[in-house]
Amino acid sequence: MTSKCESSDVLHQNLSAGTMMLESNVSKPLQDSAGKSGSCGSVSVVFPITMMVTGMVGNSLAMLLVYNAYRRKENKRKKSFLLCIGSLALADLFGQLLTSPIVISVYRAGLKWDRVDSSGTLCAFFGVCMTTFGLCSLFLASAMAIERSLAITAPYWYSNYMKTTVTKQVLVIIWCLVLLFALLPVAGVGKYTLQWPGTWCFISTGDKDVTGNTFFATTFAVLGIFSLLVTLSCNVVTIRALVTRCKSKSSSTQSSKQWERLTTETVVQLMGIMCVLLTCWSPLLVLMLKMISTHTSSHYCKSAALPSPPMDCNFFLIAIRLASLNQILDPWVYLLLREILLRKFCQVASAVSKWSLEGQKETQCPLDGLNKNDNIQKQCLNVENSNLNGGNEEE
Repeated sequence: MTSKCESSDVLHQNLSAGTMMLESNVSKPLQDSAGKSGSCGSVSVVFPITMMVTGMVGNSLAMLLVYNAYRRKENKRKKSFLLCIGSLALADLFGQLLTSPIVISVYRAGLKWDRVDSSGTLCAFFGVCMTTFGLCSLFLASAMAIERSLAITAPYWYSNYMKTTVTKQVLVIIWCLVLLFALLPVAGVGKYTLQWPGTWCFISTGDKDVTGNTFFATTFAVLGIFSLLVTLSCNVVTIRALVTRCKSKSSSTQSSKQWERLTTETVVQLMGIMCVLLTCWSPLLVLMLKMISTHTSSHYCKSAALPSPPMDCNFFLIAIRLASLNQILDPWVYLLLREILLRKFCQVASAVSKWSLEGQKETQCPLDGLNKNDNIQKQCLNVENSNLNGGNEEE
């Protein structure tokens, strides 16, 4: 009887020990997983979903407005700017449509890229899209800054030589050259690699043994920084020319007040464009140059052999998201917010016209102005043209 009780106690102790070991083994990976998720709080599927939806809405609306404005434009010089901003909205829209669904699919697969792309070809496609639409956005912003600067500082040359066909040729050249550059890793020059946390692919900055990889990554960063400098320089020249012309027109006449108001709006818009570009692209481009010089890459972050990552993985992920955020903000800083300001200005113009024109009823000025009073319509169209091309109407 005693031996039976003793064996029962031993069995109970063994079961208790086994249960404790099982709980320990189960809780340990859960704690590790919780620790990882806590240290990688920026890794969430909410970010790509939100960015895809907002980017699609903003760029689609911008393309619709540009298309309607392009059809009714009688002045061909205004079509050049519309072509540029339409091409920018198209690049930003496709940049979101072609990459965001892949990222979301990888998140649904448990951050396992191999489950979505076992062959590795999708990674190269993702990298080509990131490079193409990223550089296209920067170069198109530079093209619009140059166009706007020429329209203000050299109006006569601009009106004689800046034709719609020239704009179309420049846009085609930009798209073709950027696409050819993005395809270099496919041809063996450079490499696209999976980046931390394993949801996206981009240019490798740490594989110095890959043929032409340092050249390709450095060229991308240098081209991006050069484009930023061109855009900033041209916008500063435009702002200076607008302010100088505004001072020369200083008087109490209605046209001078209107010009001052338009100049203020344009300067604010250009300052907003420069702030958005610097905020969105500078962290990524500067960080890429730093990583190239130290031969590190974010795909090292997922290596379990490393006790500590050689770089801040979260910061690089935030940097690429900021660059993607530029595709969402572009239609707003270039067109949509300016259209809202235009609507408010037209309402003010309607009120002024009511008091200046005897016996005329108060009219409200919408964006198109097609079915309103002729005087109000002309004012709105002049303001709209000035807003769309950065002040070209006042040449």
